[in-house]
Amino acid sequence: MKLNQRKFSLKIAVFAVIAILMTFICVNAFAAGSGADANGNGAEAQAQQEQQAEEKSDEGVSKGMGLLAAAIVTSLAGIGGGIAVAAGAPAAIAATAENPKSFGKSIIFVALGESIALYGVVISILILNKI
Repeated sequence: MKLNQRKFSLKIAVFAVIAILMTFICVNAFAAGSGADANGNGAEAQAQQEQQAEEKSDEGVSKGMGLLAAAIVTSLAGIGGGIAVAAGAPAAIAATAENPKSFGKSIIFVALGESIALYGVVISILILNKI
């Protein structure tokens, strides 16, 4: 049974790493899309209007990417945190039931699982502030 728990813990760790990598990919894509700002000094009025229309469409795309990134980050982090707590909490309860002195050590593992979801929410808030 310990082998199954190790495999499950490995799956949780891999899922957390994938969620973090997806977060950074989405944030980098959002930052690259919103950084374009060009000025047409001395250009004609029609060229400026076309440029403004393109910037508005680019702004809409980058805003949509930012909202999508925030949603993906929050959902993946929440799912990963839920899986981690689902694996860690019963083990912590069992360890505490056998030896009450192990409560401090076992609660750390449950808190680490919860922190995955909190990291996702923090990154999501940072993305939404950037929009």
